[in-house]
Amino acid sequence: MAFQQAFFSLEGKTALVTGARTGIGQAISVGLAASGAHVLLLGHRDNLADTKAKIGEVNGTCETVLIDLSETSSIREQLKPLLENHEIDILVNNAGVIYREPAVDFDENEWNRVMDVNINSVFILSQEIGRGMVERGSGKIVNIASLLSFQGGVFVPAYTASKHAVAGLTKALANEWAAKGVQVNAIAPGYIETNNTEALRNDQDRSKSILDRIPAGRWGAADDIAGAAVFLSSKAADYVNGHVLVVDGGWMGR
Repeated sequence: MAFQQAFFSLEGKTALVTGARTGIGQAISVGLAASGAHVLLLGHRDNLADTKAKIGEVNGTCETVLIDLSETSSIREQLKPLLENHEIDILVNNAGVIYREPAVDFDENEWNRVMDVNINSVFILSQEIGRGMVERGSGKIVNIASLLSFQGGVFVPAYTASKHAVAGLTKALANEWAAKGVQVNAIAPGYIETNNTEALRNDQDRSKSILDRIPAGRWGAADDIAGAAVFLSSKAADYVNGHVLVVDGGWMGR
């Protein structure tokens, strides 16, 4: 038991989680805190009280970091005070946005917004925080990909393109940094009950067609992703590099 606890313990580690207000980001934040990490909750507004309360319930510790990831030109400057005061051992790039519109009508501004949040900010954070990890010879980066890192989807060309890019960036950084003691991996959640999937779940026909394809027979919960994130952030994943871990109830296996 002691061996297992040491393998998955995050005691003494500091983790930064983006998009930590609700859903998958919140569940990952609570999971990391419950495993011993001090969690920096990154959002663009100070509306993280619910996540803080849940971390308190597991006797974890956290603090808030306010950065607007859609303003990519200012991310590096805003990170400087954070990196001066914290040595970040774990980076979870979870923040993401989605916009639905047929490709022939897709708004260019929305395309750029999705790309800025979903992939451009992921690279900037990985580069700035990963630099310190490489210098220290240790660190974990966990990116949140998607089933649409493998498939095309419908009416979400920007989201699909960005999530394909997340999977590719994960592999590219792993190739460069694995030998330097930094593990870069990703999680591809299946259909999870979050704000982003509310419209799909409210569409009875679409929801049924999705459920009919999931061998597990249910939509995923945000907590289903937390365990995978703890694993990839822990010593247990020291030899896992450039992997996109699908957590989807069996969707991709069908």
